[in-house]
Amino acid sequence: MPTVSSDRPQGESDHHLVQQCLQGDTQCFRQLYRRHQQRVRSILYQLCDASVLDDLVQEVFLRAWKGLPKFRQTAQFSTWLYRIAWNVASDQRRAAAQRRTRLQVISSQTATQHDDPGVMHLHYQDVVKRGLETLSFDHRTILVLHDLEEMPQKEVAEMLDIPVGTVKSRLFHARAAMRQFLQKEGVQL
Repeated sequence: MPTVSSDRPQGESDHHLVQQCLQGDTQCFRQLYRRHQQRVRSILYQLCDASVLDDLVQEVFLRAWKGLPKFRQTAQFSTWLYRIAWNVASDQRRAAAQRRTRLQVISSQTATQHDDPGVMHLHYQDVVKRGLETLSFDHRTILVLHDLEEMPQKEVAEMLDIPVGTVKSRLFHARAAMRQFLQKEGVQL
């Protein structure tokens, strides 16, 4: 059995780093963070408002650190971590929806003279981002994870705890809706 050289820690598997973390080695968690933070950030960017991105990335890794003792060693660390990212995005989405509802109530009570629907879309300047916003959260999640993050359907299914057939179905419908949106925006496909 080959041994892992201690002077090449970057080559250590996620599994080994997790084991070291569970024994109190915080340096190994920093390595896991460096290894996975860009993908976590990318997933969150596609699912949430960019203005809260840094806070959400921190939240994902904080939850991962706290949850390590409950992590099933048979699972893939990255799949587990991306599931946490999805949960954080879901929580953020619910909180943002509640804030929007409160804002709508306040703005309707103040009865402003002109309505500015474009305000909600200031953060979503590019067409793809706006197209993603038109999708249901489930469809957007599947499209982001599979097509933009290039995760295999099997891994997406494990992460979201749904059958592969459901992933395929949602992916089909999400792509169709996105195609329709892009055509409506005048994008040649």
